[in-house]
Amino acid sequence: MTPPPPPPLSPNPRQSLAASLEGRLIVSCQAPPGDPMRHTGTLVRMALAAEAGGAAAVRVNEPEVVAATVAAVGLPVIGLWKDGDTGVYITPSVRHALALVEAGAAVVAADATARPRPDGSTFADLVAAVHAAGAQVMADVSTFHEGREAAAQGADLVATTLSGYVPGSPRRTEPDLALVADLAAAIGVPVVAEGRIATPAQAAAALAAGASSVVVGTAITAPTALTRLFVEGLPG
Repeated sequence: MTPPPPPPLSPNPRQSLAASLEGRLIVSCQAPPGDPMRHTGTLVRMALAAEAGGAAAVRVNEPEVVAATVAAVGLPVIGLWKDGDTGVYITPSVRHALALVEAGAAVVAADATARPRPDGSTFADLVAAVHAAGAQVMADVSTFHEGREAAAQGADLVATTLSGYVPGSPRRTEPDLALVADLAAAIGVPVVAEGRIATPAQAAAALAAGASSVVVGTAITAPTALTRLFVEGLPG
């Protein structure tokens, strides 16, 4: 009797997630401390609105909000944990990263710049811990060298999030499409364009430069900042 064929292999979850994000929009659903929008239920509704509008994933801050978003939204959740406001503060330690995985994040976003981490760990340590816990890692970088190093240390995605925001990275008012293009040509993992993307045309330009997907935050989910922009632009 001929034995039955083996069951099909399960798809690689890393490849599946990357494919689901290819050419699509990720919406950052966050609010700074003190902002009226910084409320878990409000941020979850923001994520639901992003889902209804066609986003492929959402980027969410803090374990409580991650858990609530995972429970309510049918999109992959990229979790981060901002702790402080100087130095390495985007998911600064292995402890922060694992708390996000426990909350349900499919991807943990973390600072992968060359600056020292407050717990003495390396970015590679964080990657190894998150992978062992069953999630993926998005490396937030500011320079080409950092992006290349993050990919070599096992990051599943590399994002240009910190370009223009850390010492050694020139201040910019526009998206850093040159960094997107350079990284896309040099590393073997998806490059995510993030930072100062304010219009659909800029998002499309980021994809044309080689980004696999695009993150937009302020231009979609920050009514306080957008209101201030209009107020400051009025004469008188």
